[in-house]
Amino acid sequence: MTSQEIVNKYFELYKKQGHKLIPNMSLVPEGDSTLLFVNSGMFPLVPYLSGEKHPLGTRLMDVQRALRFDDIEEAGKTIRHTTCFHMIGNWSLGDYFKKEQLSWIYSFFIEELGLDPQRIYPSVFAGDEFAPKDIESIKIIQEIFAKYGVKAEEGQRIFAHDRKENWWQRGDAVGELGGPDSEVFYYLGDGEPPLGKDFADYQDEFLEIGNSVFMQYRRTPDLGWEELPQKNVDFGGGLERIALVVQKKKDIFETDNFWPLIQKLESLSGKEYRADAQTTQAMRIVADHIRTATLIAMDGVIPSNKDHGYVLRRFIRRMVRFGKKLGIEKNVAVDLVPTVGSMLEWLYPDLSSKNEEIQKIFIEEERRFIHTLEQSEKAVAESVQPLKIYASDSVKVATSVIANQYTLGAAPTSDPLVEDNASAATANVAFYLYQSRGTVPDMVVDKTREIGVHIDQKKFEQYYNLLFKQHQELSRKGAEQKFKGGLADHSEEVVRFHTATHLLHQALRMTLGTHVQQYGSNITGERLRFDFAHTSALTEKEISDVEQIVNSTISQKLPVDFVMLPKTEAEKSGALHFFKEKYPDTVKVYFVGKSLESAFSKEFCGGPHVKNLSEMNPTFKIYKQEAVGKGVRRIYAKFA
Repeated sequence: MTSQEIVNKYFELYKKQGHKLIPNMSLVPEGDSTLLFVNSGMFPLVPYLSGEKHPLGTRLMDVQRALRFDDIEEAGKTIRHTTCFHMIGNWSLGDYFKKEQLSWIYSFFIEELGLDPQRIYPSVFAGDEFAPKDIESIKIIQEIFAKYGVKAEEGQRIFAHDRKENWWQRGDAVGELGGPDSEVFYYLGDGEPPLGKDFADYQDEFLEIGNSVFMQYRRTPDLGWEELPQKNVDFGGGLERIALVVQKKKDIFETDNFWPLIQKLESLSGKEYRADAQTTQAMRIVADHIRTATLIAMDGVIPSNKDHGYVLRRFIRRMVRFGKKLGIEKNVAVDLVPTVGSMLEWLYPDLSSKNEEIQKIFIEEERRFIHTLEQSEKAVAESVQPLKIYASDSVKVATSVIANQYTLGAAPTSDPLVEDNASAATANVAFYLYQSRGTVPDMVVDKTREIGVHIDQKKFEQYYNLLFKQHQELSRKGAEQKFKGGLADHSEEVVRFHTATHLLHQALRMTLGTHVQQYGSNITGERLRFDFAHTSALTEKEISDVEQIVNSTISQKLPVDFVMLPKTEAEKSGALHFFKEKYPDTVKVYFVGKSLESAFSKEFCGGPHVKNLSEMNPTFKIYKQEAVGKGVRRIYAKFA
């Protein structure tokens, strides 16, 4: 059964239960400062889980692309870890609850997909001082398994876990949503499926394939939890993982979501996937990264040194590095883009038509990286010269002497590091060059050995990984500050800036021409950032004209409202929208003005917005502009 057939069966089942399909959104969250990329299938539903009415009703379903790049270095090391994935999901917004959801999802896994119920293991919430044990779900699950002739006893097949494992919450702030969840695990081992083996302790043998969250609580001022009047269901299942068990594989890269890429890599490199551990890992990394990079580029991101562009750049450059390990000296990313297009055409019909555009972007980025590598060779040669001191056994220098010259953070000083100064100092040099130039650590090790310094590879990796983890922890803390919470920020400041992007978009089109089209935006409580199609920098007069239009419009204190329209009717109204997105049959159109017909601006948008421009300050100011790629400009603006 193909991944496409899995999705179709899922939609067919939930359509029979009255669910409406919502669109697969861009990886780049529109107007959300809290999240760099969409990282879960539930992202589009955040406002509606909080009580806002969804135009399609209370029963919804989708397949949503998602990206988690924090652990990019881990991709390819396991049979299941990928950076980009698809979640199939269904939601009940104050409609059905545990009995219906659990019955339907097990029916999907067992009856529709043909999974062996003997290999399925559920988990539930064990309860604590804030919420009781989910006995209701245990009873429902036991009744379901009994239908298939399987006895499901707690502690044997069903396991109750604490808040860390079986509780989902949106955040820690007062008013945030949360609730117990029930996960579905599948046994991947050989032989008879075991009983009494807690899958939480044997993660190499069990694979999570789905999770039903029962959103029935809200955070209280005393940091406890109270029952919600609207109880929601949020189910998410990893398509790639489900395909692994349905297609009876033990390696996610051997499913139809990756295998065509692996086969192409075998052809390009002349090597077999399972030839050796290094080849297998390199092929997994390249296959994972090209799929992720192509989808990021499909959503309008261009390589750069910041935010979304920086992430895309990292994926492309890692592909080049690991392509070289396979003997593919150039165009590794370019040659694989068409394979991604044909492989995912069933889900993204327009992707193949963008192959040429994406290939051009990847060619240029690979060219730049190769130039960087050439420059790195010179930098490595110069940087390792001080390490010659370690070629002499008679000379003993503390690691920190050389380490502090290069490392971005504090040099490691624990006892194990002092045991091998040469390896520790080399790790510091390698880490500095990796952070500053993107230099591959192996280049530093090889050059150090060339000048006669003995390096213990295992100790070098130990030191280097310690530095990397220290830096990663600092980076994550920084990201938490920059992208707080991971879900949409609806503060008053952000709502004002979100409304301002609509005014800015229209003002740019009035000043520069109707070729201007929004490519993306990022909003914080302090400023807005807006990317749009335009070939040259704005002149001072053009900036002044745009500001005047926005501020003049704000001064008119126009109302801001929305209407729900059939998609075709909304398009005919002249409302701006992004053709790369898929929209449902009924859409929300926000407009600024007294009516849709006479509106200053109107766009397909999910909100949120002010109710009247009188809530905004007519001191809108563009304070910075820059190019972010060929034909794409970026503007920063704030209220003075």
